[in-house]
Amino acid sequence: MNDAYDAIVIGAGHNGLVAAAYLARAGLRVLVLERRELVGGAVVSEEVFPGFTFDTAAHHIGWLHPAVVRDLRLERRGLELMPCDPTVFAPTLDGGQLLLWRQPKDSVEAIRQHSKADADRWPAFTALVTEGAAFLESLYRQPPPDVLSRKTSDLWKLLRVRRRLRRLGRREMMEVLRLLPMTVRELLDEWFETDLLKGVLGAAGITGIFQGPMAAGTTYLFLHHHVGIRDGALRGAARVRGGVGNLTKALEAAARAHGAEIKTNTRVERVVIKDGRATGVALVSGEEIAATRVVSGADPRRTFLDLVDPVHLDPSFLRAVRNIKYRGGVARVNLALGELPNFSSAPGEESVLRGLISISPSIAYLERAYDDAKHGDLSHEPYLEALIPSLADPGLAPPGKHIMSVLVQYAPYHLRDGVWDEAKRETLGDRVVETLTRYAPNIESAILHRQVLTPLDLEATLGLTEGNIYHGEMTLDQILFLRPVPGWSRYRTPISGLYLCGAGAHPGGGVTGAPGYHASRQVLKG
Repeated sequence: MNDAYDAIVIGAGHNGLVAAAYLARAGLRVLVLERRELVGGAVVSEEVFPGFTFDTAAHHIGWLHPAVVRDLRLERRGLELMPCDPTVFAPTLDGGQLLLWRQPKDSVEAIRQHSKADADRWPAFTALVTEGAAFLESLYRQPPPDVLSRKTSDLWKLLRVRRRLRRLGRREMMEVLRLLPMTVRELLDEWFETDLLKGVLGAAGITGIFQGPMAAGTTYLFLHHHVGIRDGALRGAARVRGGVGNLTKALEAAARAHGAEIKTNTRVERVVIKDGRATGVALVSGEEIAATRVVSGADPRRTFLDLVDPVHLDPSFLRAVRNIKYRGGVARVNLALGELPNFSSAPGEESVLRGLISISPSIAYLERAYDDAKHGDLSHEPYLEALIPSLADPGLAPPGKHIMSVLVQYAPYHLRDGVWDEAKRETLGDRVVETLTRYAPNIESAILHRQVLTPLDLEATLGLTEGNIYHGEMTLDQILFLRPVPGWSRYRTPISGLYLCGAGAHPGGGVTGAPGYHASRQVLKG
Protein backbone atom coordinates (compact mmCIF):
# COMPACT_ATOMS: atom_id res chain seq x y z
CA MET A 1 0.00 0.00 0.00
CA ASN A 2 1.04 3.61 -0.50
CA ASP A 3 0.90 6.38 2.13
CA ALA A 4 -2.46 6.30 3.87
CA TYR A 5 -5.19 8.85 3.34
CA ASP A 6 -7.34 10.05 6.21
CA ALA A 7 -10.45 9.16 4.20
CA ILE A 8 -11.32 7.53 0.90
CA VAL A 9 -14.74 8.30 -0.56
CA ILE A 10 -16.11 5.68 -2.94
CA GLY A 11 -18.12 7.41 -5.67
CA ALA A 12 -18.23 11.02 -6.80
CA GLY A 13 -22.00 11.37 -6.75
CA HIS A 14 -23.27 14.59 -5.25
CA ASN A 15 -23.41 13.11 -1.73
CA GLY A 16 -19.90 11.71 -2.03
CA LEU A 17 -18.61 15.10 -3.14
CA VAL A 18 -20.41 16.81 -0.25
CA ALA A 19 -18.84 14.40 2.24
CA ALA A 20 -15.40 14.80 0.65
CA ALA A 21 -15.61 18.60 0.69
CA TYR A 22 -16.52 18.72 4.38
CA LEU A 23 -13.86 16.21 5.38
CA ALA A 24 -11.19 18.06 3.41
CA ARG A 25 -12.44 21.36 4.85
CA ALA A 26 -11.79 19.90 8.32
CA GLY A 27 -8.17 19.26 7.37
CA LEU A 28 -8.30 15.58 6.44
CA ARG A 29 -6.37 14.18 3.50
CA VAL A 30 -9.19 12.92 1.27
CA LEU A 31 -9.28 10.86 -1.92
CA VAL A 32 -12.45 10.41 -4.01
CA LEU A 33 -12.59 7.45 -6.41
CA GLU A 34 -15.14 7.52 -9.24
CA ARG A 35 -15.63 4.64 -11.66
CA ARG A 36 -17.03 6.82 -14.50
CA GLU A 37 -15.11 9.33 -16.56
CA LEU A 38 -17.00 12.25 -15.02
CA VAL A 39 -18.15 13.18 -11.53
CA GLY A 40 -21.76 13.55 -10.44
CA GLY A 41 -23.29 10.07 -10.29
CA ALA A 42 -26.96 10.52 -11.16
CA VAL A 43 -26.63 14.32 -11.04
CA VAL A 44 -24.87 14.88 -14.35
CA SER A 45 -25.32 16.83 -17.56
CA GLU A 46 -23.97 15.25 -20.73
CA GLU A 47 -23.83 16.21 -24.40
CA VAL A 48 -25.68 13.11 -25.55
CA PHE A 49 -26.02 14.34 -29.15
CA PRO A 50 -23.86 17.07 -30.76
CA GLY A 51 -25.06 20.43 -29.41
CA PHE A 52 -27.71 18.89 -27.13
CA THR A 53 -26.88 18.74 -23.40
CA PHE A 54 -29.21 16.65 -21.23
CA ASP A 55 -29.60 16.02 -17.54
CA THR A 56 -29.42 12.30 -18.19
CA ALA A 57 -30.79 11.16 -14.82
CA ALA A 58 -31.98 13.70 -12.21
CA HIS A 59 -33.41 16.69 -14.07
CA HIS A 60 -34.40 19.07 -11.29
CA ILE A 61 -33.73 19.89 -7.66
CA GLY A 62 -36.12 20.11 -4.75
CA TRP A 63 -34.52 20.83 -1.38
CA LEU A 64 -30.76 21.32 -1.12
CA HIS A 65 -29.57 21.27 2.48
CA PRO A 66 -29.03 24.98 3.22
CA ALA A 67 -25.82 24.33 5.17
CA VAL A 68 -24.26 22.67 2.13
CA VAL A 69 -25.00 25.65 -0.10
CA ARG A 70 -23.74 28.08 2.53
CA ASP A 71 -20.68 26.26 3.90
CA LEU A 72 -19.32 25.17 0.53
CA ARG A 73 -20.09 28.55 -1.11
CA LEU A 74 -21.75 26.86 -4.05
CA GLU A 75 -23.23 30.03 -5.48
CA ARG A 76 -19.73 31.54 -5.69
CA ARG A 77 -18.63 28.40 -7.51
CA GLY A 78 -21.20 28.75 -10.28
CA LEU A 79 -24.41 27.26 -8.90
CA GLU A 80 -27.47 29.19 -10.08
CA LEU A 81 -30.94 27.84 -9.41
CA MET A 82 -33.87 28.79 -11.64
CA PRO A 83 -37.33 28.23 -10.12
CA CYS A 84 -39.96 26.97 -12.56
CA ASP A 85 -43.13 29.00 -13.10
CA PRO A 86 -45.68 27.68 -13.70
CA THR A 87 -44.64 24.78 -11.53
CA VAL A 88 -46.82 22.33 -13.48
CA PHE A 89 -48.62 22.17 -16.80
CA ALA A 90 -50.98 19.20 -16.97
CA PRO A 91 -52.77 18.66 -20.30
CA THR A 92 -55.77 16.41 -20.93
CA LEU A 93 -56.81 14.51 -24.04
CA ASP A 94 -59.98 16.57 -24.45
CA GLY A 95 -58.04 19.82 -24.75
CA GLY A 96 -58.25 20.85 -21.11
CA GLN A 97 -55.38 21.80 -18.86
CA LEU A 98 -54.41 22.60 -15.31
CA LEU A 99 -51.67 25.02 -14.33
CA LEU A 100 -50.13 25.33 -10.89
CA TRP A 101 -48.06 28.40 -10.09
CA ARG A 102 -45.54 29.53 -7.52
CA GLN A 103 -47.98 32.16 -6.28
CA PRO A 104 -50.93 30.51 -4.49
CA LYS A 105 -53.44 33.08 -5.72
CA ASP A 106 -52.57 32.20 -9.33
CA SER A 107 -53.07 28.49 -8.61
CA VAL A 108 -56.41 29.26 -6.94
CA GLU A 109 -57.66 31.00 -10.08
CA ALA A 110 -56.45 28.16 -12.31
CA ILE A 111 -58.14 25.55 -10.11
CA ARG A 112 -61.33 27.62 -9.98
CA GLN A 113 -61.80 26.94 -13.69
CA HIS A 114 -62.32 23.29 -12.72
CA SER A 115 -63.98 23.53 -9.31
CA LYS A 116 -64.90 26.43 -7.05
CA ALA A 117 -64.88 24.09 -4.04
CA ASP A 118 -61.34 22.90 -4.81
CA ALA A 119 -60.13 26.45 -5.31
CA ASP A 120 -61.57 27.47 -1.95
CA ARG A 121 -59.80 24.59 -0.22
CA TRP A 122 -56.43 25.14 -1.90
CA PRO A 123 -54.96 27.64 0.63
CA ALA A 124 -55.78 25.39 3.61
CA PHE A 125 -54.37 22.35 1.80
CA THR A 126 -51.10 24.06 0.92
CA ALA A 127 -50.80 25.23 4.53
CA LEU A 128 -51.16 21.63 5.73
CA VAL A 129 -48.60 20.36 3.22
CA THR A 130 -46.22 23.13 4.24
CA GLU A 131 -46.55 22.14 7.91
CA GLY A 132 -46.00 18.45 7.20
CA ALA A 133 -43.04 19.09 4.92
CA ALA A 134 -41.51 21.51 7.43
CA PHE A 135 -41.70 18.80 10.11
CA LEU A 136 -39.87 16.39 7.81
CA GLU A 137 -37.31 19.09 7.01
CA SER A 138 -36.59 19.47 10.73
CA LEU A 139 -35.89 15.72 10.84
CA TYR A 140 -33.78 15.85 7.69
CA ARG A 141 -31.49 18.57 9.01
CA GLN A 142 -29.90 16.11 11.44
CA PRO A 143 -29.15 12.38 11.71
CA PRO A 144 -32.14 10.30 12.81
CA PRO A 145 -32.42 9.59 16.53
CA ASP A 146 -31.41 6.15 17.70
CA VAL A 147 -34.70 4.94 19.14
CA LEU A 148 -33.05 1.86 20.68
CA SER A 149 -30.34 3.78 22.49
CA ARG A 150 -30.43 4.55 26.21
CA LYS A 151 -27.73 7.18 25.97
CA THR A 152 -28.73 10.54 27.40
CA SER A 153 -27.72 12.34 24.19
CA ASP A 154 -30.00 10.11 22.08
CA LEU A 155 -32.89 10.50 24.51
CA TRP A 156 -32.55 14.28 24.23
CA LYS A 157 -32.73 13.99 20.44
CA LEU A 158 -35.97 12.05 20.73
CA LEU A 159 -37.34 14.73 23.03
CA ARG A 160 -36.44 17.40 20.47
CA VAL A 161 -38.50 15.54 17.85
CA ARG A 162 -41.40 15.52 20.29
CA ARG A 163 -41.02 19.26 20.89
CA ARG A 164 -41.06 19.98 17.17
CA LEU A 165 -44.35 18.13 16.89
CA ARG A 166 -45.88 19.93 19.87
CA ARG A 167 -44.92 23.29 18.40
CA LEU A 168 -47.34 22.61 15.56
CA GLY A 169 -50.23 22.79 17.99
CA ARG A 170 -52.38 19.91 19.16
CA ARG A 171 -54.70 19.73 16.16
CA GLU A 172 -51.96 20.26 13.58
CA MET A 173 -49.68 17.74 15.33
CA MET A 174 -52.33 15.04 15.17
CA GLU A 175 -53.08 15.87 11.54
CA VAL A 176 -49.42 15.62 10.48
CA LEU A 177 -49.00 12.29 12.29
CA ARG A 178 -52.19 11.02 10.65
CA LEU A 179 -50.91 11.96 7.20
CA LEU A 180 -47.63 10.05 7.15
CA PRO A 181 -49.00 6.49 6.74
CA MET A 182 -51.93 7.48 4.50
CA THR A 183 -52.30 6.63 0.84
CA VAL A 184 -51.98 9.71 -1.32
CA ARG A 185 -55.36 8.83 -2.83
CA GLU A 186 -57.00 9.00 0.61
CA LEU A 187 -55.36 12.35 1.29
CA LEU A 188 -56.50 13.91 -1.98
CA ASP A 189 -59.99 12.41 -1.87
CA GLU A 190 -60.47 14.12 1.51
CA TRP A 191 -59.68 17.52 0.01
CA PHE A 192 -60.59 17.68 -3.67
CA GLU A 193 -63.12 16.57 -6.26
CA THR A 194 -61.28 17.30 -9.54
CA ASP A 195 -59.66 14.21 -11.05
CA LEU A 196 -57.00 16.20 -12.90
CA LEU A 197 -55.91 18.08 -9.78
CA LYS A 198 -55.72 14.84 -7.80
CA GLY A 199 -53.72 13.20 -10.58
CA VAL A 200 -51.22 16.05 -10.73
CA LEU A 201 -50.68 16.07 -6.97
CA GLY A 202 -50.85 12.30 -6.55
CA ALA A 203 -47.96 11.83 -8.98
CA ALA A 204 -45.64 13.34 -6.36
CA GLY A 205 -46.59 10.51 -4.01
CA ILE A 206 -45.46 7.72 -6.33
CA THR A 207 -42.53 9.19 -8.27
CA GLY A 208 -39.58 6.83 -8.11
CA ILE A 209 -41.20 3.99 -6.14
CA PHE A 210 -42.76 0.74 -7.27
CA GLN A 211 -46.15 1.42 -5.71
CA GLY A 212 -49.37 2.98 -6.86
CA PRO A 213 -51.25 5.92 -5.29
CA MET A 214 -53.45 3.52 -3.31
CA ALA A 215 -50.46 2.19 -1.32
CA ALA A 216 -49.92 3.10 2.33
CA GLY A 217 -47.20 5.65 2.93
CA THR A 218 -47.44 7.41 -0.41
CA THR A 219 -48.52 10.56 1.42
CA TYR A 220 -45.15 10.43 3.21
CA LEU A 221 -43.39 10.44 -0.17
CA PHE A 222 -45.66 13.28 -1.30
CA LEU A 223 -44.49 15.32 1.70
CA HIS A 224 -40.87 14.24 1.13
CA HIS A 225 -41.01 15.77 -2.33
CA HIS A 226 -42.26 19.03 -0.82
CA VAL A 227 -39.57 19.48 1.82
CA GLY A 228 -38.33 23.04 1.46
CA ILE A 229 -41.63 24.23 0.00
CA ARG A 230 -42.17 27.97 0.16
CA ASP A 231 -45.39 29.94 -0.30
CA GLY A 232 -47.49 26.95 -1.27
CA ALA A 233 -45.73 26.24 -4.56
CA LEU A 234 -46.70 22.57 -4.80
CA ARG A 235 -44.67 20.41 -7.17
CA GLY A 236 -42.35 23.39 -7.42
CA ALA A 237 -38.97 22.34 -8.77
CA ALA A 238 -35.81 24.28 -9.48
CA ARG A 239 -33.48 23.76 -12.40
CA VAL A 240 -29.78 24.45 -12.43
CA ARG A 241 -28.61 26.90 -15.08
CA GLY A 242 -26.45 24.98 -17.51
CA GLY A 243 -27.85 21.64 -16.28
CA VAL A 244 -27.82 19.81 -12.95
CA GLY A 245 -24.22 18.82 -13.67
CA ASN A 246 -23.26 22.37 -12.71
CA LEU A 247 -24.25 21.53 -9.13
CA THR A 248 -21.76 18.68 -9.00
CA LYS A 249 -19.16 20.82 -10.76
CA ALA A 250 -19.59 23.35 -7.95
CA LEU A 251 -19.28 20.57 -5.37
CA GLU A 252 -16.21 19.22 -7.13
CA ALA A 253 -14.67 22.71 -7.10
CA ALA A 254 -15.40 23.02 -3.37
CA ALA A 255 -13.84 19.63 -2.60
CA ARG A 256 -10.73 20.40 -4.64
CA ALA A 257 -10.43 23.90 -3.16
CA HIS A 258 -10.25 22.33 0.30
CA GLY A 259 -7.60 19.88 -0.84
CA ALA A 260 -9.50 16.72 -1.77
CA GLU A 261 -8.09 14.60 -4.60
CA ILE A 262 -10.55 13.20 -7.14
CA LYS A 263 -9.74 10.37 -9.53
CA THR A 264 -12.14 9.32 -12.28
CA ASN A 265 -12.07 6.10 -14.34
CA THR A 266 -11.02 4.34 -11.13
CA ARG A 267 -13.10 1.38 -10.04
CA VAL A 268 -13.05 0.04 -6.49
CA GLU A 269 -13.21 -3.74 -6.28
CA ARG A 270 -13.44 -4.16 -2.51
CA VAL A 271 -12.97 -2.51 0.85
CA VAL A 272 -9.87 -3.80 2.61
CA ILE A 273 -10.69 -4.92 6.15
CA LYS A 274 -8.23 -6.00 8.82
CA ASP A 275 -9.13 -7.00 12.36
CA GLY A 276 -12.68 -5.79 11.86
CA ARG A 277 -11.67 -2.33 10.64
CA ALA A 278 -11.67 -0.75 7.16
CA THR A 279 -8.08 0.08 6.25
CA GLY A 280 -8.42 1.12 2.63
CA VAL A 281 -9.62 -0.10 -0.74
CA ALA A 282 -8.44 -2.44 -3.48
CA LEU A 283 -8.94 -1.33 -7.07
CA VAL A 284 -9.87 -3.47 -10.06
CA SER A 285 -6.39 -2.68 -11.37
CA GLY A 286 -4.88 -4.55 -8.42
CA GLU A 287 -3.62 -1.46 -6.61
CA GLU A 288 -4.41 -1.07 -2.92
CA ILE A 289 -4.80 2.36 -1.31
CA ALA A 290 -4.66 2.72 2.46
CA ALA A 291 -6.95 4.98 4.47
CA THR A 292 -7.94 5.45 8.07
CA ARG A 293 -11.61 5.66 7.05
CA VAL A 294 -13.64 4.58 4.02
CA VAL A 295 -16.87 6.39 3.14
CA SER A 296 -19.12 4.68 0.60
CA GLY A 297 -21.43 6.64 -1.64
CA ALA A 298 -22.69 3.39 -3.18
CA ASP A 299 -26.04 2.00 -2.11
CA PRO A 300 -26.17 -0.41 0.85
CA ARG A 301 -26.49 -3.55 -1.28
CA ARG A 302 -23.46 -2.70 -3.41
CA THR A 303 -21.48 -1.64 -0.36
CA PHE A 304 -22.12 -4.66 1.85
CA LEU A 305 -22.73 -7.43 -0.68
CA ASP A 306 -20.24 -6.44 -3.42
CA LEU A 307 -17.49 -4.35 -1.82
CA VAL A 308 -17.27 -6.09 1.56
CA ASP A 309 -16.44 -9.76 2.08
CA PRO A 310 -19.49 -11.21 3.89
CA VAL A 311 -17.21 -12.99 6.35
CA HIS A 312 -16.81 -9.63 8.11
CA LEU A 313 -20.55 -9.15 8.68
CA ASP A 314 -23.07 -10.72 11.04
CA PRO A 315 -25.59 -13.00 9.25
CA SER A 316 -28.56 -11.08 10.69
CA PHE A 317 -27.16 -7.81 9.33
CA LEU A 318 -26.55 -9.40 5.93
CA ARG A 319 -30.10 -10.73 5.89
CA ALA A 320 -31.45 -7.23 6.62
CA VAL A 321 -29.36 -5.78 3.77
CA ARG A 322 -30.54 -8.47 1.35
CA ASN A 323 -34.13 -7.62 2.29
CA ILE A 324 -33.83 -3.94 1.36
CA LYS A 325 -36.34 -3.29 -1.43
CA TYR A 326 -35.05 -1.58 -4.57
CA ARG A 327 -37.58 -2.54 -7.28
CA GLY A 328 -36.68 0.09 -9.82
CA GLY A 329 -39.66 1.20 -11.87
CA VAL A 330 -38.38 4.37 -13.53
CA ALA A 331 -36.88 4.90 -16.98
CA ARG A 332 -35.61 7.99 -18.77
CA VAL A 333 -36.22 9.16 -22.32
CA ASN A 334 -34.30 12.17 -23.62
CA LEU A 335 -35.47 13.82 -26.81
CA ALA A 336 -33.61 16.26 -29.05
CA LEU A 337 -36.29 18.34 -30.77
CA GLY A 338 -36.28 20.42 -33.93
CA GLU A 339 -39.19 22.47 -32.61
CA LEU A 340 -41.24 22.88 -29.45
CA PRO A 341 -44.05 20.44 -28.74
CA ASN A 342 -47.37 22.04 -29.59
CA PHE A 343 -49.85 20.80 -27.00
CA SER A 344 -53.48 20.73 -28.06
CA SER A 345 -54.39 22.06 -24.61
CA ALA A 346 -52.19 25.13 -25.09
CA PRO A 347 -51.57 25.63 -28.83
CA GLY A 348 -48.60 27.90 -29.44
CA GLU A 349 -48.29 28.78 -25.73
CA GLU A 350 -44.59 28.54 -24.98
CA SER A 351 -44.85 30.20 -21.55
CA VAL A 352 -46.83 27.35 -19.94
CA LEU A 353 -44.12 24.80 -20.77
CA ARG A 354 -41.41 26.20 -18.47
CA GLY A 355 -42.19 23.96 -15.50
CA LEU A 356 -42.99 20.28 -15.12
CA ILE A 357 -45.22 18.78 -17.79
CA SER A 358 -47.21 16.10 -16.00
CA ILE A 359 -49.10 13.38 -17.86
CA SER A 360 -51.19 12.25 -14.91
CA PRO A 361 -54.86 12.98 -15.61
CA SER A 362 -56.25 11.15 -12.57
CA ILE A 363 -55.45 8.92 -9.62
CA ALA A 364 -57.10 6.06 -11.53
CA TYR A 365 -54.71 6.67 -14.45
CA LEU A 366 -51.71 6.37 -12.10
CA GLU A 367 -53.08 3.21 -10.50
CA ARG A 368 -53.69 1.59 -13.90
CA ALA A 369 -50.13 2.42 -14.90
CA TYR A 370 -48.96 0.61 -11.77
CA ASP A 371 -51.33 -2.32 -12.42
CA ASP A 372 -49.43 -3.11 -15.63
CA ALA A 373 -46.04 -2.88 -13.94
CA LYS A 374 -46.80 -4.98 -10.89
CA HIS A 375 -47.35 -7.89 -13.26
CA GLY A 376 -43.99 -7.25 -14.94
CA ASP A 377 -45.22 -5.23 -17.94
CA LEU A 378 -44.37 -1.77 -19.16
CA SER A 379 -47.28 0.59 -18.46
CA HIS A 380 -49.50 0.87 -21.51
CA GLU A 381 -50.35 4.43 -20.49
CA PRO A 382 -47.38 5.56 -18.38
CA TYR A 383 -47.12 8.47 -16.01
CA LEU A 384 -44.71 10.97 -17.54
CA GLU A 385 -42.90 13.88 -15.90
CA ALA A 386 -41.26 15.96 -18.61
CA LEU A 387 -39.16 19.11 -18.69
CA ILE A 388 -38.06 21.35 -21.56
CA PRO A 389 -35.11 23.10 -19.88
CA SER A 390 -33.90 24.73 -23.11
CA LEU A 391 -36.84 27.16 -22.91
CA ALA A 392 -35.29 29.01 -19.98
CA ASP A 393 -31.74 27.89 -20.69
CA PRO A 394 -31.27 28.05 -24.48
CA GLY A 395 -27.56 27.18 -24.33
CA LEU A 396 -28.50 23.53 -23.78
CA ALA A 397 -29.54 23.11 -27.43
CA PRO A 398 -28.59 24.60 -30.82
CA PRO A 399 -30.40 27.82 -31.81
CA GLY A 400 -34.09 27.23 -32.51
CA LYS A 401 -33.96 23.67 -31.18
CA HIS A 402 -34.86 22.16 -27.80
CA ILE A 403 -34.34 19.27 -25.43
CA MET A 404 -37.01 17.37 -23.56
CA SER A 405 -36.19 15.04 -20.68
CA VAL A 406 -38.87 12.58 -19.60
CA LEU A 407 -39.11 10.50 -16.43
CA VAL A 408 -41.19 7.42 -17.27
CA GLN A 409 -43.17 5.39 -14.78
CA TYR A 410 -43.67 2.49 -14.70
CA ALA A 411 -40.91 0.54 -16.39
CA PRO A 412 -40.19 -2.45 -14.12
CA TYR A 413 -36.62 -3.65 -13.69
CA HIS A 414 -37.93 -7.22 -13.44
CA LEU A 415 -39.94 -7.99 -16.57
CA ARG A 416 -42.44 -10.80 -16.82
CA ASP A 417 -41.41 -11.56 -20.38
CA GLY A 418 -37.62 -11.83 -20.56
CA VAL A 419 -35.11 -9.08 -19.80
CA TRP A 420 -34.42 -5.59 -21.05
CA ASP A 421 -32.86 -5.81 -24.52
CA GLU A 422 -32.65 -3.48 -27.51
CA ALA A 423 -36.13 -4.41 -28.75
CA LYS A 424 -37.73 -3.71 -25.38
CA ARG A 425 -35.75 -0.48 -25.07
CA GLU A 426 -37.19 0.70 -28.37
CA THR A 427 -40.67 -0.39 -27.33
CA LEU A 428 -40.31 1.77 -24.23
CA GLY A 429 -39.19 4.77 -26.30
CA ASP A 430 -42.05 4.26 -28.75
CA ARG A 431 -44.57 4.01 -25.90
CA VAL A 432 -43.40 7.34 -24.48
CA VAL A 433 -43.51 9.10 -27.85
CA GLU A 434 -46.96 7.66 -28.58
CA THR A 435 -48.24 8.90 -25.21
CA LEU A 436 -46.81 12.38 -25.72
CA THR A 437 -48.17 12.55 -29.26
CA ARG A 438 -51.73 12.16 -27.98
CA TYR A 439 -51.27 15.47 -26.18
CA ALA A 440 -48.84 17.22 -28.57
CA PRO A 441 -49.48 15.90 -32.11
CA ASN A 442 -46.31 17.40 -33.64
CA ILE A 443 -43.86 15.82 -31.26
CA GLU A 444 -43.09 12.68 -33.23
CA SER A 445 -42.08 14.66 -36.31
CA ALA A 446 -40.08 17.10 -34.15
CA ILE A 447 -37.75 14.41 -32.76
CA LEU A 448 -34.22 14.59 -34.16
CA HIS A 449 -32.59 12.14 -31.75
CA ARG A 450 -33.75 9.88 -28.93
CA GLN A 451 -31.98 8.36 -25.94
CA VAL A 452 -33.76 5.66 -23.93
CA LEU A 453 -32.42 4.58 -20.53
CA THR A 454 -34.13 1.53 -19.05
CA PRO A 455 -33.81 0.61 -15.36
CA LEU A 456 -31.10 -1.85 -16.46
CA ASP A 457 -29.23 1.00 -18.18
CA LEU A 458 -29.49 3.15 -15.05
CA GLU A 459 -28.00 0.28 -13.06
CA ALA A 460 -25.18 -0.43 -15.50
CA THR A 461 -24.24 3.19 -16.20
CA LEU A 462 -24.92 4.96 -12.92
CA GLY A 463 -24.57 2.11 -10.43
CA LEU A 464 -28.20 2.38 -9.30
CA THR A 465 -29.13 -1.10 -8.06
CA GLU A 466 -32.19 -2.33 -10.01
CA GLY A 467 -32.38 1.17 -11.46
CA ASN A 468 -33.75 2.59 -8.20
CA ILE A 469 -33.10 6.34 -8.13
CA TYR A 470 -33.30 6.50 -4.33
CA HIS A 471 -30.71 3.78 -3.48
CA GLY A 472 -33.63 1.84 -2.00
CA GLU A 473 -37.35 2.52 -2.02
CA MET A 474 -38.72 5.37 0.08
CA THR A 475 -41.40 3.29 1.77
CA LEU A 476 -42.52 3.38 5.41
CA ASP A 477 -40.31 0.44 6.36
CA GLN A 478 -37.21 2.03 4.78
CA ILE A 479 -37.15 5.63 6.04
CA LEU A 480 -35.87 7.68 8.98
CA PHE A 481 -34.34 5.47 11.71
CA LEU A 482 -35.11 2.35 9.63
CA ARG A 483 -32.85 3.45 6.76
CA PRO A 484 -30.89 1.59 5.51
CA VAL A 485 -31.67 -1.12 8.09
CA PRO A 486 -32.86 -0.94 11.71
CA GLY A 487 -30.07 -0.23 14.17
CA TRP A 488 -27.71 1.27 11.58
CA SER A 489 -29.34 4.52 10.55
CA ARG A 490 -26.57 6.92 11.59
CA TYR A 491 -24.09 6.45 8.70
CA ARG A 492 -21.81 4.14 10.68
CA THR A 493 -21.68 0.43 9.83
CA PRO A 494 -20.84 -2.77 11.70
CA ILE A 495 -17.30 -2.42 10.33
CA SER A 496 -15.27 0.16 12.23
CA GLY A 497 -14.04 2.94 9.98
CA LEU A 498 -16.59 2.23 7.20
CA TYR A 499 -19.41 4.73 6.68
CA LEU A 500 -22.33 5.24 4.28
CA CYS A 501 -22.90 8.67 2.71
CA GLY A 502 -25.30 7.96 -0.18
CA ALA A 503 -29.06 8.20 -0.63
CA GLY A 504 -29.43 4.74 0.89
CA ALA A 505 -28.92 6.50 4.24
CA HIS A 506 -31.15 9.08 5.94
CA PRO A 507 -32.95 11.14 4.69
CA GLY A 508 -33.00 9.19 1.46
CA GLY A 509 -33.37 10.06 -2.18
CA GLY A 510 -33.47 13.34 -4.02
CA VAL A 511 -30.81 15.91 -4.76
CA THR A 512 -30.35 17.21 -1.21
CA GLY A 513 -26.73 16.64 -0.19
CA ALA A 514 -28.05 15.80 3.28
CA PRO A 515 -26.72 12.22 3.52
CA GLY A 516 -23.24 13.39 2.58
CA TYR A 517 -23.44 16.29 5.02
CA HIS A 518 -24.54 14.14 7.97
CA ALA A 519 -22.12 11.33 7.15
CA SER A 520 -19.15 13.71 7.14
CA ARG A 521 -20.07 14.95 10.60
CA GLN A 522 -20.24 11.39 11.92
CA VAL A 523 -16.83 10.62 10.41
CA LEU A 524 -15.33 13.69 12.08
CA LYS A 525 -16.72 12.61 15.44
CA GLY A 526 -14.50 9.52 15.15
